[in-house]
Amino acid sequence: MKMSPLLPAHGRYGYSAINRRSDYSWPEGKRLAVYIGLNLEHFAFGEGLGACLTPAGPQPDVLNYSWRDYGNRVGVWRLLEMFDRLELPVGVLLNTSIYDYCPEVAAAFRNRGDEIIGHGHTNSERQGDLPEAEEKRLIEYCTSRLTLEERTAPKGWLSPWISESRHTPDLLQEAGYTYSLNWCHDDQPVRFMTRRHGLWSIPYPQELNDIPAIMARYTSGEEFGNMIVDTYDEMIAQSELQPLVMGIALHPYIAGQPHRLRHLRRALAHIAADGRAWLTRPCTIAAHMDALPAPTEA
Repeated sequence: MKMSPLLPAHGRYGYSAINRRSDYSWPEGKRLAVYIGLNLEHFAFGEGLGACLTPAGPQPDVLNYSWRDYGNRVGVWRLLEMFDRLELPVGVLLNTSIYDYCPEVAAAFRNRGDEIIGHGHTNSERQGDLPEAEEKRLIEYCTSRLTLEERTAPKGWLSPWISESRHTPDLLQEAGYTYSLNWCHDDQPVRFMTRRHGLWSIPYPQELNDIPAIMARYTSGEEFGNMIVDTYDEMIAQSELQPLVMGIALHPYIAGQPHRLRHLRRALAHIAADGRAWLTRPCTIAAHMDALPAPTEA
């Protein structure tokens, strides 16, 4: 068998070792940017995808549907109280179906001045399975709805289930987005190449994320809280050498459960009280990168 010297590649970015890049800092000379990515999701009843507390049953799967719906009815409001108490900004990853189902949830974060980020129409579907023309229409619909409801165009996008086609970064950039949260390959923003212009990839966590940590690896609420504290303490130390981004990905139907909320509050209070990090939202991270005077990768 003849061996090919090169494996198939995506062509979006080249290799760059983090310890060989240009240095810079976040506002006020801070070295670690921390953001919360709160996923506000709505699901179709009796069909489609969705995270499961127990093995999925025949549709309609009432147990798992209603468990997810707890997040919009109860969990999100408990989280909101905590964010207000700790004075934490939030990046809200919003299914546009939330506007139809529970618009008061979106309004509560709008009234805080939080960033609303595109997250498809529903997490019952994957966009990466769509033909390019249909994916383009989905992105255009969500962008139009977000702009109408929020009175400002969204800057960032996270695909439902991190589902990308080979064209997704191109379609996002062409629809006016300045950054994507889909890739978890770095601890710094990375410039993606698209068929027209650049697009920032802002680090989005798959380790510090309650779905893979708690639902896939069965991490307890206490362990997840400890993961947040340990990640923060380690990255604060690492950031003395390079500026870094730490994201925390949450879903109200998971993180908003009482036994997990107590440990999450403890972990976020640790970060807020420490005071060394830039507590921010993804859009301001992307804007800061755009304002830097020099290239940031070797």
